[in-house]
Amino acid sequence: MKGATSSEVKNGDACAVVGGTHKGKSGVVEDRNTSKTGHVTITVRQADGERFKTLAANVVVTRSG
Repeated sequence: MKGATSSEVKNGDACAVVGGTHKGKSGVVEDRNTSKTGHVTITVRQADGERFKTLAANVVVTRSG
């Protein structure tokens, strides 16, 4: 699967992580940020309340919020 482009990921979207350290996890996008280097990072909150940060390129949007 190909990851999402940075413009596709928005706050409130349900997503699944398909690459990187958190591969296999899913949740809802809470915070979208563009770093100084231009990479888009997001904070994902899982159903159990746990949060983690990952690159937007590592996720696939499963449902728009």
